[in-house]
Amino acid sequence: MIDRATVDRILETANIVDVVGEFVSLRKAGVNYKGLCPFHDDTTPSFMVSPSKNICHCFACGKGGTPVGFIMEHEQMTYPEALRWLAKKYNIEIQERELTNEEKQQESDRESMFIVNEWAKKYFQDILKNDVDGRAIGMQYFRSRGIRDDIIEKFQLGYAPQSRTALSTAALKAGYKEEYLLRTGLCYKRENDNTLVDRYAGRVIFPWFSMSGKVVAFGGRLLDSRTKGVQQKYVNSPDSDIYHKEQQLYGLYQAKRQIAKDDCVYMVEGYTDVIAMHQCGIENVVANSGTALSVHQIKTLHRFTQNIVLLYDGDEAGIHAALRGTDMLLAEGMNIKVLILPDGDDPDSFARKHTASDFRQYIADHQTDFIQFKSDLLLKGVTDPIKRSEAINSIVKSISVIKDPVVRDTYITDCSHRLGINEATLILQLNKFIRTDQEQLRKEANRSLQQAQATAGVQSAAANAEGSAAEASTPLRPATPAQQAKQVEIMLVQMIVRHGGEVIFRDVEVEDGQVLEQLTVAQYIYYSLADDNLSLGNELYNRILQEAAGQCEEQQDFNAEQYFTHHEDVAVSQLAASLCVDHFQLSKSQQVRRDTDTLREQTQRLLLDFRLDYAEARLRELKQSISLAMNNPQQLLSLMEQYKDMQNIRNTLAKKLGNNIVV
Repeated sequence: MIDRATVDRILETANIVDVVGEFVSLRKAGVNYKGLCPFHDDTTPSFMVSPSKNICHCFACGKGGTPVGFIMEHEQMTYPEALRWLAKKYNIEIQERELTNEEKQQESDRESMFIVNEWAKKYFQDILKNDVDGRAIGMQYFRSRGIRDDIIEKFQLGYAPQSRTALSTAALKAGYKEEYLLRTGLCYKRENDNTLVDRYAGRVIFPWFSMSGKVVAFGGRLLDSRTKGVQQKYVNSPDSDIYHKEQQLYGLYQAKRQIAKDDCVYMVEGYTDVIAMHQCGIENVVANSGTALSVHQIKTLHRFTQNIVLLYDGDEAGIHAALRGTDMLLAEGMNIKVLILPDGDDPDSFARKHTASDFRQYIADHQTDFIQFKSDLLLKGVTDPIKRSEAINSIVKSISVIKDPVVRDTYITDCSHRLGINEATLILQLNKFIRTDQEQLRKEANRSLQQAQATAGVQSAAANAEGSAAEASTPLRPATPAQQAKQVEIMLVQMIVRHGGEVIFRDVEVEDGQVLEQLTVAQYIYYSLADDNLSLGNELYNRILQEAAGQCEEQQDFNAEQYFTHHEDVAVSQLAASLCVDHFQLSKSQQVRRDTDTLREQTQRLLLDFRLDYAEARLRELKQSISLAMNNPQQLLSLMEQYKDMQNIRNTLAKKLGNNIVV
């Protein structure tokens, strides 16, 4: 349990730009910052971060909030977990008691797996540094690769004892459950005798980290003396609830800041490539570790930069790895350069031979764009017309996946000059590929639509049957304000969140002759609606109104914006953040001056609009009821009287608002 004082300190210290900047590449946009939204497929920066309000918000999908809310949403954490994450980031000490066995049992499986992985990481580190075999075997291996102590610490490398039961025995003794040793993949069971076996025994360990620094998986490598003739040189964690190999990139946690700073990322193949480049001073590097690049991985990188250099070995496997990812990268809007190292060198060996400046210079001098790379690869020495046309088609096909038409046309022009092919011919073939892809997408969309309609048809039939039964058994209910006055409701709640604590009346008499020295925006809205027995149609809106009115009574200078944007309920916090963000930044000369009189007039007008919308909705209901009561004179008379009264109310409200419409 975190005490309130510590929570307040965390909330006051956390800076939204720092926090979001851990996961999203941000660029200055006036007084705010913008970036690609991490919560949906964002192609143009729609994620806004406001340093002054300490909130973030996506204008496309609506997600965002305070630093705590952002971490909760992005890392799928609970409120206490997000607070602990921020406390760790800002070195704020949290005094917490040890969890009891019963409380440990209540921890979610996902969190339990993170806890086990964190313990295992420290266990492997301890073995590497303090165990006799760890120092003699594991540390000696890292030394032979030229890896320094600071890099070992930076990537938190370790070593697993050669005994096949060492880790499992130590983990069970420390109180960790067998279930989570199996679910994380740290151990597995033999089929013949059901014995618990350590997966990484006798291997050096490379932990995988999420972008927030949590250990999600491990990679274990056999030592050089044992790899001869062995197919599985590396063993990685299996997919689990916390690790999906197609979504993770090795080294991203250590590289993300430098990627954003340099606006470029180097993609390599393996763990040691990443580590060696860090050691020579190049830190904006990640690895996909032998798996094919996925769209998820590309989108993750695109949050930090759109510039990528594929840096692979000069052998056949390295060339193939560079080739297979280009089309996906282009389709996701990445600018690609390719660098194939001299035959016999990989990034690890090359980095150990050169300084950072020499390595960077080599990259600058030898990297090529993807057209040149594919041309050199597919057309070098090719004289057969058929094979040459196939190679050119492959290059044009890659260009066709680029979404930006200007970039696409630029590449086509460049391709025409380099290959000596008429540009019109290339454009004709390009359009053919684009049409084929679009037709394929249309077919897939139609199939999905047909499936959805088939499902909806079954659900609609059931819903219609239920609806008919409900209409026959229940009287007509008044339409809710949420249905008839949604926009006005949103504006009312926005007024409460932004200005709820500001005083707009003084010495006001309320019910029972009570006189209030002052009346805030929130209190005025609350009392006005209560007088007419009205409420907002959305329960979350009502909750915000009630809390705001209550807080105004308890404290003199209630800051509604700060209170609601930092609310512990993430739904309240996210809504408040979205309402506090301005879609446009006006210059000071254009900004509306909000004094007490202006604020009071705006609040009163919103309440009049709300009442008018409600009155018009009620008139529509009464009109419908009248048409159904023609055979009941007594009920018809009553409804007509109600309609006339409501019409008078509606007309009075319309006049106050300047709408002299009488129907």
